[in-house]
Amino acid sequence: MQHFRNVQDVPDIQALVDLAFACKQDPRHLHGLGTGKTLGMVMLNPSTRTRISTQLAAKHLGMEVVVFNADKDGWALEFGEDVIMNGTTVEHIREAAPVFGAYFDVLGLRSFPALQDAATDQSESILQQFVRYSGVPVVSLESATLHPLQSLADLMTIQSLFQEKRKPRIALSWAPHMKPLPHCVANSFAQWITAWGGADFVIAHPEGYALDPAYTAGAEIVHDQQKALEGADFVYVKNWSATEPYGTMPCSDPSWMLHLDRLNITNNAHVMHCLPVRRNLELGADILDSTHSVVVQQASNRVWAAQAVLSQLLNQTPEKA
Repeated sequence: MQHFRNVQDVPDIQALVDLAFACKQDPRHLHGLGTGKTLGMVMLNPSTRTRISTQLAAKHLGMEVVVFNADKDGWALEFGEDVIMNGTTVEHIREAAPVFGAYFDVLGLRSFPALQDAATDQSESILQQFVRYSGVPVVSLESATLHPLQSLADLMTIQSLFQEKRKPRIALSWAPHMKPLPHCVANSFAQWITAWGGADFVIAHPEGYALDPAYTAGAEIVHDQQKALEGADFVYVKNWSATEPYGTMPCSDPSWMLHLDRLNITNNAHVMHCLPVRRNLELGADILDSTHSVVVQQASNRVWAAQAVLSQLLNQTPEKA
């Protein structure tokens, strides 16, 4: 695995999940693999779980970690080609990324979409330019369209909780919010679950909130939350902004918020969310405070997911000259 940007970078999904479980069983599994190596985490946007879990994962492997809050501490970066830099940007990615590559053995990058133009966000220009110019393995700590570390941890969580000899029924349900949010978590979860192929997968959302078919192909799509909940073993709750028109939130129907009584038609479902979650807006507190909620388990699995990914990327890192 040369980079970790999406599920397509992973040669064997189940092997990576199994490695993450091995790391969870023994946190010092592969300790020393990162000795003498440095992880640079370039944060263009804020983070809690992704930042801390990836730092812990790197330390378990023996790596040194440098966190650089580029949105606060660095010069404003320019990503445009053939530009005259006479505005607010100070440093071009063509110079910045190779410098990061000289400093670090593995580079983590976190960036968010602008939610203004779908084509621009889908191009993943920021992430791809770090890959192109840094010269070292790059791990996505969330990008304009995807959040693969979250999805790997989600898949770990599902596999650890479901032991029946059948495919689990998994529902991804849109939730209301006070502002439009990125599609990254929903896109990525759909991409990983469909690529894994081990589930009966349904996505429920209001009209106008369709996710990119590139990520949802193979999933059942419905506009009725109750239909999606019927017989579900897992319910993943998440808000994302509309695609028609892009980046807006024309629907904020509170009836889409999941409450405990709606789980009666599920198969005693585990309820998932990537966090942070706005209680009693996205998801009822009665669920979050119940045994149905597995959000803390998901978050804890982030460490082992990151440790598995970093260990695979370290196998691709040559010694610095």
